[in-house]
Amino acid sequence: MGNIFGRKRRSRVTEQDKAVLQLKQQRDKLKQYQKKITLQLQREREVAKQLLHNGKKEKAKLLLKKKRYQEQLLEKTDNQISNLEKMVEDIEFAQIEMKVIEGLKIGNDCLKKMHEVMSIEEVERIMDETQEGIEYQRQIDELLAGSLTTEDEEAILEELEAITQEDLELPEAPKEPLPDTTPEKQAVKNKPQPQLVAAS
Repeated sequence: MGNIFGRKRRSRVTEQDKAVLQLKQQRDKLKQYQKKITLQLQREREVAKQLLHNGKKEKAKLLLKKKRYQEQLLEKTDNQISNLEKMVEDIEFAQIEMKVIEGLKIGNDCLKKMHEVMSIEEVERIMDETQEGIEYQRQIDELLAGSLTTEDEEAILEELEAITQEDLELPEAPKEPLPDTTPEKQAVKNKPQPQLVAAS
């Protein structure tokens, strides 16, 4: 039981996945840094404005120099974020390409195995054997058709006629003569016979 629960499950996360995750985390940190600097620049501009209003021109100038330096840092972070995003896209696209290549490799291996089983020579041999079989059967048919005599043809026709007659299955004819049922005979039969009167 201990082995079942203690067994390490193999992770599906690849090194490329880890690299993409780290790059995205760095990008997010830079974006947070940008937001912080942007807010700070806005505040420093307001402070510089206030210092000028209070007649403290040198302090305002020093603050604006600091602000300018931070703006340059902000531009650099933009470039870094852009580079990180491009690298993430490149890695993700490379992963897709790897999957495509793996799929092509599997397909290619499958085709090779199929070609090993069924080579061009094998297909040609089967086609030749099939053609030979068809030709052989045709020769047998010709021999059979040519070897029948007129008597054979008549015997075949007679047998065919006999089979056809068997299929009809007519009832047997009665052995005793049938009563005559024509109208003339019926009229004679039904006519009253004259009675003879004995002479006294």
